[in-house]
Amino acid sequence: MGELRTEEMLLNVGPQHPSTHGVFRLVVKVDGETITECIPVIGYLHRGTEKLAEDLTYTQIIPYTDRLDYLASMLNNYALVQAVEELMDIKVPERAEYIRVIVMELNRIASHLVWWGTGLLDLGAISPFLFAFRDREYIVDMLNEISGGRLTYNYMRVGGVKWDAPAGWVDKVRKFVPYFREKIKEYHTLVTGNEIFVARVKGLGIYDAQTAIDYGLTGPNLRGSNFKYDLRKNAPYSIYDRFEFEIPTGETGDVYDRYMVRMEELEQSLNILEQAVASFPEEGEIMAKVPKVLRGPKDAEVYTRMEASKGELGVHIVSNGKDKPYRLKLRRPSFVNLQILPDILTGRSMADIPPIFGAIDIVLGEVDA
Repeated sequence: MGELRTEEMLLNVGPQHPSTHGVFRLVVKVDGETITECIPVIGYLHRGTEKLAEDLTYTQIIPYTDRLDYLASMLNNYALVQAVEELMDIKVPERAEYIRVIVMELNRIASHLVWWGTGLLDLGAISPFLFAFRDREYIVDMLNEISGGRLTYNYMRVGGVKWDAPAGWVDKVRKFVPYFREKIKEYHTLVTGNEIFVARVKGLGIYDAQTAIDYGLTGPNLRGSNFKYDLRKNAPYSIYDRFEFEIPTGETGDVYDRYMVRMEELEQSLNILEQAVASFPEEGEIMAKVPKVLRGPKDAEVYTRMEASKGELGVHIVSNGKDKPYRLKLRRPSFVNLQILPDILTGRSMADIPPIFGAIDIVLGEVDA
């Protein structure tokens, strides 16, 4: 019998497809079911945030950061105000720093829950999606109570936070910690030890630490390849140096390792929350004394970075002494992490796209900005 020959085809995955998690298009060339080449196509959600910022005051930019990684808006808020505070040498009150850390870690957990639920939904598992959104709702309610929003919060301010924590709010966070620890055990029982899930993702999408570094990967996508790097530890900001927590890492750098890193990060965020509410100042200011009109120094620039839920989020501001930045540039982890996708998809089957892509955990608002 002669060898079976197939004709190469070009296929579009997205930009309207459930497994692309937004308006992302992947043009794949396939030989049968095997991917021989793939090209990510981005830009469908591009809004020109960096350019728009040049016509906005520093405070007016904050709501725009909500629309970057809209699953972790509190962390995006912080990234901007941290840069402005360093640019203008503003000292944030301690109570405000505690509130910031608490809302950021709650939002990190909420972001990871969306990754967990939707990533497994792509593989055909419906129950984890329902579990994830059930527990995420507790966090969304708490963030809504303190900020007034459920998804885009616009809560951080240059010099502190918009509102103080309402009465009893910190106690709600304190009670959430043991509740969610038990739920994580449920998640592991439901998914982590499931032999079908393990067989599906073990050994898939492998890259080593050096490859991750070469591509500029950060966050769980870097730590999953056995590289211990977390800005909360390696370059502490805010008051993270006061808390004890571990940096989870993987071993082989496959989809399963990236899964386990994020699951362990849920536990570490709870550890931070537990310590933060235990030492939460009973009173104090939530805003530093800042001018009504914020003006950056003339001929100055600053670059700051922080550990967002997807990796290193950096903000570069160039100031010319006005109340608006002369130039603002964002180092968006989703955009950078996405670059490795063609490398780890080539040679795999079409069925491997959802788990490999889902394990990168991107948000298109942050990719396109």
